[in-house]
Amino acid sequence: MQNIKKIDLHMHSVVSDGTDTPGEILSKVKSSGIDMFSITDHDAIKGCITILDCITGDDPKFITGAEFSCRDEEGKYHILGYNYDPNSKSIQDVVDLGHGYRMKKVMARLDYIKESFGFDFSKEDIDNLLSLPNPGKPHIGNLMVKYGYAPSKEEAINKYINGIRFKSEYVRPEEAIQGIIESGGIPVLAHPPYGSGDQLILGEEMEDRLKRLMDFGIKGVEGFYSGFTPKLCQMMLRLAEKYDLYVTAGSDYHGRNKLVILGDNNLPEKSEWPKGLTEFIGKVIL
Repeated sequence: MQNIKKIDLHMHSVVSDGTDTPGEILSKVKSSGIDMFSITDHDAIKGCITILDCITGDDPKFITGAEFSCRDEEGKYHILGYNYDPNSKSIQDVVDLGHGYRMKKVMARLDYIKESFGFDFSKEDIDNLLSLPNPGKPHIGNLMVKYGYAPSKEEAINKYINGIRFKSEYVRPEEAIQGIIESGGIPVLAHPPYGSGDQLILGEEMEDRLKRLMDFGIKGVEGFYSGFTPKLCQMMLRLAEKYDLYVTAGSDYHGRNKLVILGDNNLPEKSEWPKGLTEFIGKVIL
């Protein structure tokens, strides 16, 4: 652990909605001087399997990761799973569940924008979209830009694609947490203050939300994140200390699909790392 000074435990590859292949991410991680990293594709573990097949003992420390899009009667959550056994049926069951919901939503979104706005695509482009490992809103948005239906992916999503919403086509948080734990992994709440859309969860609401997830088995929080203000970071670190939770740090890097730099997670110098972070690192490098 003494050699681990720079980490990034939240990034996405082409397996979900990033633009870099797993191999390209590994190359960028090495050139960025990152000592420990994880690929956390949405509802997918194929990128991690690819990294495990090619990583060597001289490469930065890699731990398996995934990010599950969850929802229940109380709201939306993104649950990160770390250090799981990729051969475990439990983690694969959650991946399959999330992927199934994702594909249903893609088809519903395509139908919605065609019926509501007349936006249609060639059969070849639709087949290419559906052949992606985990297609989502960014992929549809990029396709809309290609056809001239929107000037940017962001406007395509916000002005058109988000017009259809889903209440039940999600993995429930307890399902994701259970699958991660049963596969030997550590479930962590991603960017906790950010809920659905522009929702910002603070104070007692944040604490109640966290305690509810702890009842399901959540073991940590993402305390350092590229989109956090110092106050949001401090709030999450206080809660992690209060409830003896692990702390992780991630940029949420998506390549060209987001204006986030690899390794940018507001993590301070190692001498200032909280106990929850050092304990998490110690746990996963055993």
